[in-house]
Amino acid sequence: MNFNIAGKINVFLMLLSLLVLAGCSSNYQWGWYVILPNNKIGLSNIEFLIGGLGYTIILSVISIIIAIFLGLIVSVASISRNRALNYINVGYTEIIRAIPVLVMILWVYYGLPVLLNLNFTAFTAGIIALSICESPFIAEIFRSGIQAVPKGQKEAGSSMGMNFFQIFYHITLPQAVRIILPALGNQFVYMLKMSSLVSIIGLNELTRKANELVVSQYRPLEIYTFLVLEYLVLILVVSFLVRRLEKRLKVY
Repeated sequence: MNFNIAGKINVFLMLLSLLVLAGCSSNYQWGWYVILPNNKIGLSNIEFLIGGLGYTIILSVISIIIAIFLGLIVSVASISRNRALNYINVGYTEIIRAIPVLVMILWVYYGLPVLLNLNFTAFTAGIIALSICESPFIAEIFRSGIQAVPKGQKEAGSSMGMNFFQIFYHITLPQAVRIILPALGNQFVYMLKMSSLVSIIGLNELTRKANELVVSQYRPLEIYTFLVLEYLVLILVVSFLVRRLEKRLKVY
């Protein structure tokens, strides 16, 4: 097992052990039955909590794909020799990065429909908000990757009669993607964690499910501990897949 993944698991188990020991030394009456599969209530609650996993994954995947597309467009503007495009890039990046993700989610869900006279579902609003908030960070990642590609290769493409877009598509972009893949993987992990904020507008993802269960079961410590485990497992799996993809790309 990868050392980083094993280390994260060990740290979490240590924290969980300390939590249990602290609970044993206090007057708190533990109720782990609410999330244990050996009883009807616990099994039902686990099924309810896991039911939000699909929304979390789909929301994060769609949002990161759109954010990558937007970020790529913004990054091209940043490396352009056109000053107007450079100013647009800087303005977009600085403004969007200054807006908290939670504020953007609320504005898109409650404010944007008023401006556009449209109705957005919580799922659609979440995708729009997360994609916009993530795009400037991915744009900076793309920019650093593009600048890391040796200029000599770009000049070689130019000497062969290739225009800017041909050089970018055939020479610069493929190499830049290999360079920035670890950073993109980290941003996807960050997106998975940010998706929990969409629970505030009613999307039934993991965090929303946990909040609803806490209201009915009155066991926040046990239920939120299970929520932490859900996110831990999900992020460890994603991290493992990203590292496998990195190794495959290094081979070719």
